Amino acid sequence: MEHQALKELYVDELKDIYNAENQLVKALPKMAKAATSDDLRTGFEEHLEQTRGHVQRLEQIFKALGEKPTGKKCKGMEGLVAEGQEMMDEDFEDDLMDAALISAAQRVEHYEIAAYGTVRTYAELLGEDEAVTLLEQTLEEEKETDQKLSDLASDINVKALGDASGKDSSSEESDQEEPTPIRKKTKTARA
Repeated sequence: MEHQALKELYVDELKDIYNAENQLVKALPKMAKAATSDDLRTGFEEHLEQTRGHVQRLEQIFKALGEKPTGKKCKGMEGLVAEGQEMMDEDFEDDLMDAALISAAQRVEHYEIAAYGTVRTYAELLGEDEAVTLLEQTLEEEKETDQKLSDLASDINVKALGDASGKDSSSEESDQEEPTPIRKKTKTARA
C-alpha cells in the first residue's frame, strides 16, 4: 500500500515537472529575445534545446511507467515565468535587464533542481533504475545551467552596477557620486 502511494506521488510530481518544462519551452525564447548580452542570449537558446531534451526524457519515463504525462498544471513554474515576464516588462538598461533575466532564470533553475532531486530519489526508492539515470542526467544539466548563469552574472552584474550608478564600470570617476535609481522608469505599478 505505501509503495503504491509513493508511486502515485512520483507520477504526480513527474507530471508537474513535465508541465513546468513545457512552460519553459515557451518562455525561454522570450528571455533570449530580451537578453542584450550575446553570451546570455546564446545560453538561453542552448538551454531551450536542452529543455526540449528534458521533455523527451520525461516522456520516455512516462512511457516506461505506462502513464500519460498530461493532466497537471505546475503553478510554481507558472509563477516563476510570470515574475520573469514582469522583469522583461520593466524598462531596464541593457546590462540591468540581463542581470534581471539571470535572476529570474536562476530562480527557475533552483526550482527545477529541487524538483528533479526529489523525483530522482522517489525513482531510486521505487527501483526505477532507468528513470534514475535519466533524471540524474537532467538534474546535472540543471546544475550546470545554474553555474553558467552564476558565471555570467559575475560579469554582467558588475556592468549593471555601472549602469545603475550612471558610470561606465571601467571609468575612474569620483567615489563621491550619489547613487541613482536602478530603473529608468517602470511600466507597471508596484504595491
